[in-house]
Amino acid sequence: MVPINIDANHLNILASTFGSTVGSLPFTYLGLPLSLTKPTVADFWPLVSKCERRLVGISFLSEAGRLQLTNAVLTALPTFSMCTFLLPTTVIKQIDKFRKHCLWRGSNINRKKPPKAAWDLVCDSKENGGLGVIKLQTQNETLLLKHFHKFFNRLDIPWVNLIWHQHYGNGFKHIQSRKCSFWWRDILKLLDKYKGIASAKIIDGSTCFF
Repeated sequence: MVPINIDANHLNILASTFGSTVGSLPFTYLGLPLSLTKPTVADFWPLVSKCERRLVGISFLSEAGRLQLTNAVLTALPTFSMCTFLLPTTVIKQIDKFRKHCLWRGSNINRKKPPKAAWDLVCDSKENGGLGVIKLQTQNETLLLKHFHKFFNRLDIPWVNLIWHQHYGNGFKHIQSRKCSFWWRDILKLLDKYKGIASAKIIDGSTCFF
């Protein structure tokens, strides 16, 4: 049992009633760092280390094989975290560094072999002459935009009900809130992008309204 703003005596009663031990924040749940404050770069370092370990033993792969590994493994590893958190730029840059090493240098991260193409071109679509490698920052933002769909459609989800009740119970003239959690503030950074997508959908006759 992990308490948040609970009196110690009350906590002991609850813990003994349910037969549970008492934990504390921060802790890791399903690989995600959980805390009352915004996770730091250090909190995401286990994810970065996991990506680095994937570079071991890939020297025997061809360039096509390393491209497949970059897309299927190194790009996929941070996806679960990106569905919940807006990753720090430092973390994304470090994972990109390993993806570049995998693609151009194999398992030897100290190899000085120059890349054969600029990273922006690598992340472009194959139709445009790129390699189709997913751009992590864009992917991160895209995965987080789904939370706006849940929020504006007021889906029956605990966090949606909590935010509406806590911050927008009387409606809102604007959706900004200085008192909200770090998680919701990060989501709000993407509001303009969501508005652009929602407006485009309305023009196309979609059922998604903003």
